[in-house]
Amino acid sequence: MTNYGTIPSGSGNVEFISRAKEQIKSGLGTRRPWKQMFLLEAFGLPHGFMEAISRIQANTAYFRMNYALVVLGILFLSLLYHPISMIIFIVVMAAWVFLYFLRDEPLVVFNKMINDRIVLVVLSVVTIVCLMFTGVIPNVFTSVATGAVLVLAHGALRKTDDLFVDDEEAAFGLAQKRHGHESSSST
Repeated sequence: MTNYGTIPSGSGNVEFISRAKEQIKSGLGTRRPWKQMFLLEAFGLPHGFMEAISRIQANTAYFRMNYALVVLGILFLSLLYHPISMIIFIVVMAAWVFLYFLRDEPLVVFNKMINDRIVLVVLSVVTIVCLMFTGVIPNVFTSVATGAVLVLAHGALRKTDDLFVDDEEAAFGLAQKRHGHESSSST
């Protein structure tokens, strides 16, 4: 009996790719709709510095994935005229994704378990060295600074009245509010 078109389930590579796809989907699942991010009625000047800081914190928590995509998009655009740098950037980002973000199990090299901090430091150093050798550090700093300014401006100007950071937390808060209203109306 032949099994044409089936993928062997015992392959470690297939399982790794399947897990990676699931983690990427769940990470992108936290992206909020762009229409909600740029809803014109939701913009207004904050009444003070503390309200601006509060808005930035709430919007950063809520639109975290959108903001990351904006900054990465600006960074990508800044590297368009540097094809070698872009190729190196893509390779380094792939290393970050597979060695740091998508890893469920500890990294083992030569039968020794590598600490996450060491992986973080090594990947950071490799990233900086690669950027230094390609000569695009000014482009990277400029694009990241531009992205940060856009994120901070959006975060300060976007009202947070209609945002719920966590759906479960929002449901719990609503239940608490209803419960408090019922107990106060019964007294």
